[in-house]
Formats: sequence, C-alpha cells, structure tokens
Amino acid sequence: MSPALPEGDVAPDDGALPASAAVGAAGRAFGVYLHVPFCRVRCGYCDFNTYTATELGGGASQAAYADTALREIELAAGVVADLPPRPVSTVFVGGGTPTVLPVPDLARMLGGVRDAWGLADGVEVTTEANPDSVTPESLAALAEAGFTRVSFGMQSAVPHVLATLDRTHDPRRIPDVVRWARDAGLAVSLDLIYGTPGESLDDWRTSVETALATGVDHVSAYALVVEAGTRMAVQVRRGELTLPDQDDQAAKYELADDLLAAAGLHWYEVSNWARTPADECRHNLAYWRGDDWWGVGPGAHSHVGGVRWWNVKHPRAYADRLARGLSPAAGREVVDGESAALERLMLGVRLAEGMPLDELPAPARTSVAGLVADGLVDGPAALGRTADGGRRVVLTRRGRLLADAVVRTLAA
Repeated sequence: MSPALPEGDVAPDDGALPASAAVGAAGRAFGVYLHVPFCRVRCGYCDFNTYTATELGGGASQAAYADTALREIELAAGVVADLPPRPVSTVFVGGGTPTVLPVPDLARMLGGVRDAWGLADGVEVTTEANPDSVTPESLAALAEAGFTRVSFGMQSAVPHVLATLDRTHDPRRIPDVVRWARDAGLAVSLDLIYGTPGESLDDWRTSVETALATGVDHVSAYALVVEAGTRMAVQVRRGELTLPDQDDQAAKYELADDLLAAAGLHWYEVSNWARTPADECRHNLAYWRGDDWWGVGPGAHSHVGGVRWWNVKHPRAYADRLARGLSPAAGREVVDGESAALERLMLGVRLAEGMPLDELPAPARTSVAGLVADGLVDGPAALGRTADGGRRVVLTRRGRLLADAVVRTLAA
C-alpha cells in the first residue's frame, strides 16, 4: 500500500501555474523526474507507488505507458511555456523498476523531454535499475539513447538479508552489472539498505565492502523504515520479524561512513557518498537545494517556483485524465513564508555544504551555540573559521545521526 497523497488545494484541469511561479525562475535549475510504476515483484518493505504487470491493463499497461507519459510531457511543455526558457539539467527515471520497460520506451520518454525543453550541455540522465533487470546489451543501448548514469538497487550482499527484503536478484551479479555499465560508459551508483531484521553488523560490513570492491564512485545507504500497510509491517506486528534498535542503526551508519571514507568517498548528504563532486547525484541535489522539477507519472510530485503539486496515484486514473486532455494533478499547494523557510532548513542542513547561518530565522541562530556544545554542529563552520570564512550550520557525524533533532531545535 503506497502512502496517501497529501491534502491540498484543487489543481486546475489545465495545470496552469500562478504568475508567482515565474519569479526567479531563470536562476533555478530545471529537472524532470519520470516515474515508472512497474515492478516484476513487490518487495515486502516497499510502500512506493508501484504495481506488478498483472495488476494493470488497458491504458495503464506497461506497453502503453511510454505514450501516456509523453502526453504529460507535452502538457507540461505548454504549462511552463510562459516561464523563462531553461534546458533540462537533470533527468531521473525512478520507480518501480524503470528497466522493466524496453529500452526503446525509455529512450522515447527521454526524447520527449529533449523535444519539449532541450537538454543542457553536460546533462545528467539517470535511471534506477535492479541488478537482474539489465544486460550488457541493454546498458549499452541506454548509453546510446543518452543516459549517463545508472543507480542499481543492490540493498545487500547477504542472501538471507535479501530474502527478508523479498529482493530476488543474486548478489553475486553485482560486480558484473557494475562492470557492464562502466563498459557502456555509464556512471554507477549502488543503493544499500541497513537495519533489515536479522541483519548483523558483520552482514552490513560485508555489504558495504562488497559495494566498494566494485570500485563504484557513488553509494547511497538508507536506514530501513517499515511503513504501515506493507507486508513487512504485518510481519513485525505478528512478531515474525524483529526490528533493530536505534543503537544498531547508528552503529551501522557509523561503520558505513568509516568504510566509505577510508575508500575515498565523502558524504555530501546524510545518506549519500561520492568519490568526487562530479560523482554526486545532481538531480537529488536539486531537490535538496529547492530548484524546480516536473514529476511525470502517477503519484509523481512536482515543484516549480514554490508551487508543489502531485499527480493522481493510480495508473488507470492517470492515463484516463491525460486521454481526456486533462492535467493528471490531484492537488497542489504554494509553499511560502514560514513553510518555505522550514523546508529550506530541513533540506539544507542535510547537506555537507551546510546551511548559511544568515538564512536562519534570528531565533534559530541563538540555538546554534548549544548544538555546537552538544557535538551536533561543527564549531569552526558555525564560527566562520573554515576555508571560505562563511558561517554555516554543518552537521557533525553525530549530528547526521540526529539530523531531525537538529531541525526541531532550530525550528523551535
């Protein structure tokens, strides 16, 4: 069961944006997220808006999906036509498992983005993929189509951990898919999950070391969160699985950070590490920095000039609205004032570059000294004693573990 959409204002049927969305647009990057809501199997922990092929049909089928997405891209191009023209700087195809679609379909979707807005020089084009959903030929075809990056859902290198997560790929395949992607000229990221029920600290070490042994230049490591309504949540409630405690989660985060740093990967966001700044995921950085993006697909969220909206969730409803020439948006909100400041704070402090102290509300600045004293915020950065001399709120490693608490303190 995927999470419910937020409440908001009614979105207009033509998708038109208020005039305020154009303010400052020329100074913001513009990206596109393409949601592919299909998986071969549904993992027990997953609450994303995804479906197996047997659950859908008609205009919502996998075979028809690229054409449906292209209709939204065409609508989007009309909606933002009055904004300052900007080529797309990043494209991210997520899911679901985008690579269950044929490469020609993914290429057509990317082509639709290119035709609508153009692609910036050096554009980053990422697709997520499962290790068992690609071949050397399909990866080469993705590169030929204009993709520059692939993010593999590795999750773990330990068979019993993968089994608990309902992941079906063979962990021994990871070095192969990384090599195939690199041979095709694609940059590679590996996604890991820690804190699976039954996962030991040694299991987690094995997973991180296996990822690093591939020579990969980007790793994401996320703590498992068991959402209500998932199959795993039912297993936990019945006592069939036992979740680890917070100390276990913290120990695994610290171990990952130690191993990744020793291998030459630096953290640039609480859950993401890269070998160089060029290896960072620019699309996700655009989210964290508050840039603009259009989210294509059922349940996808968009943000342009402080206006956020979200599409209807079910692929059939999504396809039906577009077939009738209507925007698929289910609702929207304007994020401004205190809400915008809080959001900027929540996202900005998660970045290694930190949050400029002068962007904090005056009351929040008085809390920084206490956070430094508690070892949650870096003292030299907050005092302007770093190389650039600017005063910033930068999390220490302990602060990364307690990032939500830091935000609550600063927002109080």
